[in-house]
Amino acid sequence: MLKNLDPVLSADLLWVLAAMGHGDDLALVDANHPAETIARATTSGRLVRLPGLTMERAARAILSVLPIDDFEADPVRRMQVVGDADAIPAVQAAVQRELDHARGAPAPLAGIERFAFYDAARAAFAVVQVGDPRPYGCFLLRKGVIAGEPG
Repeated sequence: MLKNLDPVLSADLLWVLAAMGHGDDLALVDANHPAETIARATTSGRLVRLPGLTMERAARAILSVLPIDDFEADPVRRMQVVGDADAIPAVQAAVQRELDHARGAPAPLAGIERFAFYDAARAAFAVVQVGDPRPYGCFLLRKGVIAGEPG
């Protein structure tokens, strides 16, 4: 255990988050997602598993350390419901609340069609799979920067 660090943030997850660069995407996906297959195609080739967690709990931990890109209009995206692109399932509403809390302001999730999401996830830096079985709990988070002076 480390002080002031969410215990959900495993060593593997922290490595992935720290190794990502500005503009890299993290695919945060549910238990139903073909995560192993897609993770092999990512930059890191890594799949980090967080079994037994809800999507919002995992998102809260990740958003506690991951800066979200503020140079783009849609830095956090969600998989759209097939046949009803405007629907917001409960799992997506829960992650939306975590995102808004972390950013300190509303930041609506942009929708991506299912197969376009799979393609975007393959182009991500890594995949994190949560044990949450609720469908459409699939998100892409684009890493931003933490600006400051050296030293």
